[in-house]
Amino acid sequence: MADSNEMTINLVVLGRTQTGKSAAGNSLLGSSDFVSHQSPSSVTTCCSLGRSCRISGIIRRNGCELALRVRVLDTPSYPHSGLSKEQVRDTVSSALAHHFGEEGLHLALLVLRADLPLCPDESDHAIQFIQELLGPTWKDFTVVLLTHADKTEEAGFSEEAYLHSASSTLLSLLSSVQHKYIFLDNQKSTLKEERAVVLRKLLNFIRQNNYQVLLLKHSKE
Repeated sequence: MADSNEMTINLVVLGRTQTGKSAAGNSLLGSSDFVSHQSPSSVTTCCSLGRSCRISGIIRRNGCELALRVRVLDTPSYPHSGLSKEQVRDTVSSALAHHFGEEGLHLALLVLRADLPLCPDESDHAIQFIQELLGPTWKDFTVVLLTHADKTEEAGFSEEAYLHSASSTLLSLLSSVQHKYIFLDNQKSTLKEERAVVLRKLLNFIRQNNYQVLLLKHSKE
């Protein structure tokens, strides 16, 4: 916290190429800090930290309203079209230690596309990667962010119906992170209302963790 009337939350976005990691980061920040566009190859090749302006009307503690600041670390995708797993892992691990080493990480957001099925191999690789980055308590600090939820709505699925029809692989992943998940409507992700809803859900997960943070040190230190 910068002062008693302000709270800062530290987030990192992780996921495969073209899942919408960078776009999700921009939505959370209310900005366009991160490069995000369709491409036949992985767009993000290095980590980048984005910071929001002060956000009002989102959080209250002990009966008082606090201003919120959001810091988001955007990361290269894994698997990556131009970097090895070790290169991505070392890059992300170094950036986490550099940017959040003092204050700690509140949540890691594993970004998946709601409109594409999650295959077992993809889930296994994602979990292994997050475990290597965050350590044994990764489940407590990981939230699944399901992007392109607007496309599933267009296909006639409510969130409840979507989860009822979801693959056992996705349901198992959601269960492992104690059902911490958020649907992100890409058509509305630039709207303040959508952003406020997502931030409140993230703050609720942080509250469930009793505002604990994950302290990360570079493995080479």
